[in-house]
Amino acid sequence: MSVHAWPLIAFTILAQMSVGMFVVLGIVHYFVVNKYSIAEADQMSSYALLAIGPALVLGLLASLIHLGTPYIAFLAVTNLATSWLSWEILLGVLFAILGGIFAIMQWRKIGSFALRNVVAWLAAIDGIGLVYVMSRIYRQPTIPSWNTTLTTISFYTTALLLGVVGVGAAFVAGYAYLKRQNPDCTQELCMVLQQTMRGISISAIVLLGVEFVVFPVYLSYLANSSATAAIAASMTGIFSPIFVTRLALAFLGAGLLAVYLYRTSLSAERVQVMGYVSYAVFGLVLISEVLGRFLFYASYISIGV
Repeated sequence: MSVHAWPLIAFTILAQMSVGMFVVLGIVHYFVVNKYSIAEADQMSSYALLAIGPALVLGLLASLIHLGTPYIAFLAVTNLATSWLSWEILLGVLFAILGGIFAIMQWRKIGSFALRNVVAWLAAIDGIGLVYVMSRIYRQPTIPSWNTTLTTISFYTTALLLGVVGVGAAFVAGYAYLKRQNPDCTQELCMVLQQTMRGISISAIVLLGVEFVVFPVYLSYLANSSATAAIAASMTGIFSPIFVTRLALAFLGAGLLAVYLYRTSLSAERVQVMGYVSYAVFGLVLISEVLGRFLFYASYISIGV
């Protein structure tokens, strides 16, 4: 794999994680508002928003590094009629703008709750479209190892899995900050955190199951084609240490630790331990997804003209 792919790995992982976190945060916010109140929901989500923006900005900067002439990157948007790359740039910039507007509105409580929801919905829809467009860029007939629906499924799974564990880590960090600022903060806020983390743990396990289905299916797809059989062999050959490490970290992070996180979240006295576990889960899953994206780019093979 060319060293030039590393900025693309950074961009795709960070951008998809940002979208996933924004969508997951919106879902959690909706359920907390309906079960508790807008105040509790805003307390938890406002701090989590701080983690999304920097991740997306770093991803966009990484994508500019990949370009030979980044100062004329804006010209790529002029080819929307025929280029998925143009759509990627447009939707990526729009997601950053809409997400930033929503964050400012949320922090400053600008506009009504309904208006903020409209902006959040627009940002989420844009982000979901961005992940789809990112996958379409790679689904080219001349690259059989990428030209499959599994590429799209894999990108969405990465976005949701990193979104789930990222929001979990952001929530416990936000809760720790609130407790330092006000040691007597309500017991209800602790209950919100506990129930949210249980949902996050279950979601992480489900998404892990999806990944453990998609990857073997993808290998089978590669092995059953003469054009890509060599790539499948390399995954169990020269790249086998990376392949095994990637699966082990995913299982440890989103599997075993998520189960432990679920059990810990049932106890109000072990919130601090839950925080440490959440950070570990996020770190392990992030490394796993980076290795998975490395293997994705390593599977590149072009045929025809």
